[in-house]
Amino acid sequence: MSVTLLAGTATTSLALSAADPAPAARTLPAAGAPTAAAPAENLIVGYKSTAAEAGSNTAAAADVAAKGKKASKKAKFERRLGTGAALVTLGTPADAAAVMAQFRADPDVAYVEPDSRAYALAVTPNDTEYAKQWDLFEPTAGMNVPAAWDKTTGSGVTVAVIDTGYVAHSDLAPNVVAGYDFIASSTAARDGNGRDNNPADQGDWSAAGECGTGSTASNSSWHGTHVAGTIAAATGNTKGVAGIAYGAKIQPVRVLGKCGGATSDIVDAITWASGGSVSGIPANATPAKVINMSLGGSGACTATYQNAINAAVGRGSTVVVAAGNSNANASGFSPASCNNVINVASTNRTGDRSFYSNYGTIIDVSAPGGETRRATDTPGTVTTPENGILSTLNDGTTTPGAEIYKPYQGTSMAAPHIAGLAALLVSAKPSLTPAQVESAIKTNARPLAGTCTGGCGTGLADAAATVTAVTSTPTTPSFENTADVTIADNATVESPITVSGVTGNAPAALKVGVNIVHTYIGDLKVDLIAPDGTVYTLHNRTGGSADNINQTYTVNASSEVANGAWKLRVNDNAANDTGKIDSWSLGF
Repeated sequence: MSVTLLAGTATTSLALSAADPAPAARTLPAAGAPTAAAPAENLIVGYKSTAAEAGSNTAAAADVAAKGKKASKKAKFERRLGTGAALVTLGTPADAAAVMAQFRADPDVAYVEPDSRAYALAVTPNDTEYAKQWDLFEPTAGMNVPAAWDKTTGSGVTVAVIDTGYVAHSDLAPNVVAGYDFIASSTAARDGNGRDNNPADQGDWSAAGECGTGSTASNSSWHGTHVAGTIAAATGNTKGVAGIAYGAKIQPVRVLGKCGGATSDIVDAITWASGGSVSGIPANATPAKVINMSLGGSGACTATYQNAINAAVGRGSTVVVAAGNSNANASGFSPASCNNVINVASTNRTGDRSFYSNYGTIIDVSAPGGETRRATDTPGTVTTPENGILSTLNDGTTTPGAEIYKPYQGTSMAAPHIAGLAALLVSAKPSLTPAQVESAIKTNARPLAGTCTGGCGTGLADAAATVTAVTSTPTTPSFENTADVTIADNATVESPITVSGVTGNAPAALKVGVNIVHTYIGDLKVDLIAPDGTVYTLHNRTGGSADNINQTYTVNASSEVANGAWKLRVNDNAANDTGKIDSWSLGF
């Protein structure tokens, strides 16, 4: 799959153009991603754990070759991804349907997906200085950051920016630690050697038609450097802009090059950045506690993305993603629609949802993403640069030139505001889990000063309020079960959580986080079962034909002893629709 700075298709992930929404089917990069999906070059195959191919590269290679032969296509096992899935190359761009059909027919295969692409999500440029960073301090629509600096600046926390890489900038250099270039294609990477330990941004410019039928020519965006500046630009150095977590370190992880980036590269980057092992890549000496992904593509979250994200969160990394710039429901974009992420929508200087920002019930929170033009202005123009997000950049149109500062707009710019805030929180209280970081940010957000049609999460993130809440209250014990439990038609299933080490009874406001993937949730009854067998009904066949339950319920469980075996019981009361318990949690 290919990725851009925050949008994409089912077969292509795109980093969105921060300024202008793409066609309904997908969001395009600032420079212009292709308007039609390119033929698949690679596939990602997940074998079931019981299959020989899941653990043996030799077995996988033989299986891939056999299936390619049956489909009358060339197919070759390329390598093992950090998630354990197999990357399959098709030799040349081709219709992958026949090969995918062979894998789907194999009961030992859990899933097969195109290795689509993603692209960057930002747009437009202009001027400099802290006084222009309204997004940090203005009372109407700023994120109230300066008041948080009295308690924390992000010291001791590494933030991985999975993006276009890093172009040298003196306002960032003091806070940059070693990263990695995960772009496997030397052509896309433009460095002549594919993956290596140099995450330098070589430029993501492209000529007209080079990135697919209908794609326009584009200059290099230096997107990753702009994102990084918002998170951790050096501060108090008498120049440039201030980073939200200016005491934190930035780890540039390059996945987006010419024509976006491949899902296979991105999921390996997620794995490596969070401290996981990727075949052939040296271990990450400074694993990131926060990961920012201002990129994406159209289509619902894939198993490939979800597996990598779940593993990263399991290793203790908070994953922040941009919602997308298509002015559409974020549920149709990936990785924005994945679970276990903080999905961020964009707001403008007046406190309204930015005209381009995606929205929906899966948005977790909003942050300033700015607007460098009004919705009614000509797409591609810059009419209100003062209302964009100012950050570190470069003036090179193709290869690197001189360092500069310019304003961009996009959910690509909103996400790093939340990544920076997450770094402030983890620095202030290192014991925080990713779930607790997300909960704190969402709980302490304030209502938007303006309006949001479609849903902007819990509101506009408030840095000072969130940091104060985290540093002034004890961390509440949290327990989670992330094991999938299949929900069949007309069946009842249970998922357990054993609570230990909590004194006394459960609270009167026990937080029960439920993440169920299921079509037609009107079929479902969901109960929390206390250790003594008491039943607390959370959801009782409401919601009709809506898909999925992803919300936190508050239960008065003060009569229950906290320690013991709690269960989430799900009963499917009808035929034709099935799903799974993806994860659930208890927050005391």
